[in-house]
Amino acid sequence: MNKVLIINASVRNEKSYSRKLTQLFVENWKNKNPIDSFTFREIGLVQIPSIDENWIASAFIKPQDRTQENQSGVSYSNLLVKELKEHNIYVIGTPMYNWSIPSNLKSYIDQIMRINETWKFRSGEPDGVYVGLLKNKKLFILSSRGDTGYGENQKNEHMNFQTTYLKFVFEIMGIEDITVISLDNEEFGGEVFEKSKQIIYSKIEMIE
Repeated sequence: MNKVLIINASVRNEKSYSRKLTQLFVENWKNKNPIDSFTFREIGLVQIPSIDENWIASAFIKPQDRTQENQSGVSYSNLLVKELKEHNIYVIGTPMYNWSIPSNLKSYIDQIMRINETWKFRSGEPDGVYVGLLKNKKLFILSSRGDTGYGENQKNEHMNFQTTYLKFVFEIMGIEDITVISLDNEEFGGEVFEKSKQIIYSKIEMIE
């Protein structure tokens, strides 16, 4: 049985197209995998704490030196990391804001990028070689974007700091199986956007 973690990052609710993508994913997945379980992590409509000095002081203590007292700064981070470790499939629904990701999604990533928890240095000391600690996981990135041309070898690829960034940080944490599905042309509306929706909705429905 798979444990699926759905992460919604849009600051919009009913008008969010990235949420429509995750909803479609859940409906499709449930139909094909009825015994799998789902957890929903809302990070768009709630405030995700930014890391601060106390967080840094707690996060960089080596595991053998950790105590309940010196780990107080990462209590919320521990909850999120535990959640990641307990699930084997992640689904991130996110819009593109200013060619990047919503600020709360960035705060969430800062909370889960934990040395000796989700990644480590190969030698145990800063050596420029990162080893991911989240193994046997799969990630689906379901993104929505106002314009088009942000895909690989497309005209606006150099401006895509959304899906390229998400792929990079999750690969650092050890996730090699990553699927990106992006709904473009939201700002255009009309026939152009409807055609984009048909194509992307079909791709999600084909996911096994």
